[in-house]
Amino acid sequence: MSRVRSVIVAVSLSSLQATAQQPLPPAMTARIDAVFARFSGHDAPGCAVGVYQNGAITYSKGYGSANLEYGIPITASTPFISGSVAKQFTAAAIALLVERGRLALDDDVRTYIPELPDYGTKITVDHLVHHTSGLRDFWALVDASGMRFDDGYTAGDVIRLAARQRQLNFPPGSEYAYSNTGYVALGVIVQRVTGKSLRQFAAEEIFTPLGMTSTHYHDDHTMMVPGRAAAYSPVSGGGWRINVWNNDIVGQGGMMTTVADLQKWDENFYTGRVGGPAFLKRQLQQGTLTNGTVLSYAFGVTVTTYRGLPLVEHGGSSGGYRTVTMRFPRQHTSVVALCNSSDIDATAIGHAVADVVLEARFTAAAPDVRTDTTSSTTMAPAATNGVNLGPYAGRFYSQEVDATYEISTDGGALVVRRPRGDVEPLQMVDARTFKAGNKTYRFAPAANGVVPGFTVDIDRVRGLAFARTAPSR
Repeated sequence: MSRVRSVIVAVSLSSLQATAQQPLPPAMTARIDAVFARFSGHDAPGCAVGVYQNGAITYSKGYGSANLEYGIPITASTPFISGSVAKQFTAAAIALLVERGRLALDDDVRTYIPELPDYGTKITVDHLVHHTSGLRDFWALVDASGMRFDDGYTAGDVIRLAARQRQLNFPPGSEYAYSNTGYVALGVIVQRVTGKSLRQFAAEEIFTPLGMTSTHYHDDHTMMVPGRAAAYSPVSGGGWRINVWNNDIVGQGGMMTTVADLQKWDENFYTGRVGGPAFLKRQLQQGTLTNGTVLSYAFGVTVTTYRGLPLVEHGGSSGGYRTVTMRFPRQHTSVVALCNSSDIDATAIGHAVADVVLEARFTAAAPDVRTDTTSSTTMAPAATNGVNLGPYAGRFYSQEVDATYEISTDGGALVVRRPRGDVEPLQMVDARTFKAGNKTYRFAPAANGVVPGFTVDIDRVRGLAFARTAPSR
């Protein structure tokens, strides 16, 4: 067990008693206000922030607008979609089922989701929890397929797309790669083991026992939630556009909550009201790779340090929502930020608030957050390298994402046209490798004067295969 993890577990399992806690002094609150200075008006999105200490909320406040169209301000009770902050609750549902003997972490995932292919090596529930399954990330597959992120998806869509994949990113357990697919699958496992949706199970076993009355898995995006924050993205040249979450997927995210409710969950890590000591210990169980490397990722949270202090944290991003929860267990102090604009770095904001609240407790200086100004390597267009581009041109189909890409020459360079008319220029890395944005194309050697196919690496997907198809007539 790592030193950080052992310290956190020891504190979490202690019988700490909540004591009367005074609000933060005015000097501190003024400095926190300064952190959120750019969100002080109602003409821009912002954040709800909470500070929890010794079992009490010592600071909570809203900054900015929850709804720009109606000028509704954010308050400490405004509900937000929490993004991947929800993963710790999905993992908690799995941990509860493990403690009750309903499933085991070394169970084969195909026991519960037989739709997934047999890759010749077992993917376990533990692999899903710790992002070591090798399953390709759903959102990267959506990007590769040409579908749009806001088309609207269900857990069934995720599983069906995962079932089309003919290979993994890597052998299960050999590497860490964040996979939203894995956490959607965990939600499906909860449903198939219990006969209850993840929303219902979490409500009955976690949210209701803790009094989290404003928290739920939002598995119906048409459901009305009074006072909720809309989400936005900035528009070039000024202004905002709506960037809301309109999917029914839960497990990887999809949970709606408030600053006040998250304090009740946070305090459970000291009281064990839900789950008890074994559950708390399991929640902080870090993953281990097959080569023995211990990961910082535990059950939906990262076990790390910040400025010399043990820290348990996780951020979130869904649509324009940006969120973070961070807990300093030795100090019984936590910071939460729930924000509603895609240009807000919630984790940086949370650290800035922690810098104020725990200033006297840190043992190391604040990290240098200067922007990296290192220039990236410029890749020359293919034509300037004297390569014959003819063999690359053609139509290529991927069964794994049911999408056809058309590669052609334009002005002496290669371009790729993806579904829905997206056209991207391909920049050469070498004679068989090209890049376009976040995608890397690796072409097979030409045979009989044409390239038979290529693979694409895109974010959290490796080796997505495309094969040449006959030209359409």
